[in-house]
Amino acid sequence: MTYKLTTFEDLAVGQKAFLKKTITDADLAHFVAITGDTNPLHVDKTFAEKTFFGQRIAHGMLSASLFSTMVGMHIPGFGAIYKSQTLEFLRPVFIGDTLFVWFEIVEIDQEKEEVVIKSWIENQDGKNVIEGKVVAGLLRGLKE
Repeated sequence: MTYKLTTFEDLAVGQKAFLKKTITDADLAHFVAITGDTNPLHVDKTFAEKTFFGQRIAHGMLSASLFSTMVGMHIPGFGAIYKSQTLEFLRPVFIGDTLFVWFEIVEIDQEKEEVVIKSWIENQDGKNVIEGKVVAGLLRGLKE
């Protein structure tokens, strides 16, 4: 299969992209299977109902992992290399919440070979649940 790698010429400051994802119980089960994080706040309904959240919440890093999809599939896109990510967790994400994951390019530095991206996730109520900043690089080419 042939892939077209993203180049700096394909990108522009102000460029935006987003994806939409509803968090399901199956998503949590897969995340637990991968990470081994069985904190009862995420997996035990009875325990979680006794907390101030009142119900189970999704792992913060499950929601934040959607930023990886944005880097590799949207902005910058194919051939992107994740360099860094800051995260601020603002609100819980509940099972059934629909998330809108946003990226906006704020800086392109070809000398450093970096794209700086404002990143945030909104819930279905339009409230930010996570905010952060991504720094990504680009592959220069593939071996024949």
